[in-house]
Amino acid sequence: MNNQLVPVNYRIPAEWEEHRATWIVWPHQRSDWPGKFSAIPWVYVEIVRHLHCQEKVKVLIDNFTREKKVKQMLSQAQIDLEKIEFYRVLTDRGWLRDSGPMFIKYGRSEPDKLGILNWGFNGWAKYSNWKRDNAVPKKIAQLLGIEQWKPQNYKNGRPVVLEGGSIEANGLGTLMTTEECLLSFSQMRNPSLSQLELEKIFNHYMGIEKVIWLGRGIAGDDTHGHIDDLARFVNSTTIVVSVETNQNDINYEPLQDNLRRLYSATDQDDKTFRIVELPMPNPLFFKGQRLPASYANFYIANQTVLVPTFNDPNDYLALKILKNLFPDRTVIGIHSVDLVWGLGTLHCLTQQEPM
Repeated sequence: MNNQLVPVNYRIPAEWEEHRATWIVWPHQRSDWPGKFSAIPWVYVEIVRHLHCQEKVKVLIDNFTREKKVKQMLSQAQIDLEKIEFYRVLTDRGWLRDSGPMFIKYGRSEPDKLGILNWGFNGWAKYSNWKRDNAVPKKIAQLLGIEQWKPQNYKNGRPVVLEGGSIEANGLGTLMTTEECLLSFSQMRNPSLSQLELEKIFNHYMGIEKVIWLGRGIAGDDTHGHIDDLARFVNSTTIVVSVETNQNDINYEPLQDNLRRLYSATDQDDKTFRIVELPMPNPLFFKGQRLPASYANFYIANQTVLVPTFNDPNDYLALKILKNLFPDRTVIGIHSVDLVWGLGTLHCLTQQEPM
């Protein structure tokens, strides 16, 4: 493993750039969806059904017995198993956006060559079961024969902790994140690193020239402020941002603050963005717990955009807004009322492998 800075001309691609595959972990941690787990594998079947016809789906799975059962489920949904690849990799949980590899493109002579950033993962500085997940990027790099780098804190040599759901990039050098996730004193990922030091690390390892800092995340988010429930690039110059219209809702003020910040933000070329407001669903609770339901947790595949829906009046409006923003892709709603009980939805469980 190379612990030095990555070569020149590297960058983190935007999600809408062409994929070779989508990676997922087949759900197995029943405690993530207490009382609802039996419904979750079928949600994954639906996700795979929409993805496999446009790009490979690569599945991390823990044992042969489960793989056999999953293949039966996929076959029942008329899914072509030739387009699904299974890899025997042990995981703690299934939120691969955060624990999985972060792919970069780099090199002057080989502009399409891929590398992997193997950031540290510590269970969102909240949960104790994370050591298997922390080993996933290295294992995927070995499986693919791709060179990897493990970003280090230059002060103490420790791995820099960063989850994929905490950042959002436009592919040209601009990145969004939140102060709540990376700078607050709760669930601290990198206690010794300041805002400026984090920005230098983003520049060194991902070619980021401009960082836009939003404030706080949404209620119910156990990651403590992930950006992928708040604001997403839909192209290099357009940002869709979650907005709450009910002034009595706990999300109203934080989301208004994020909106104000984005209207004054500029990109790597100091140009302002087109800002499109995306509604929030009505508050969703289960067993007395507020859930982090957000339409912004969509996933951009090669030909489709998969959007979480919640049996909510705003489902249609959110799908319509996103359809207008992705005219060359089919926008598909995935029922996520059960899925979000795990405190994440579609973007949280996927990770793209670029071409």
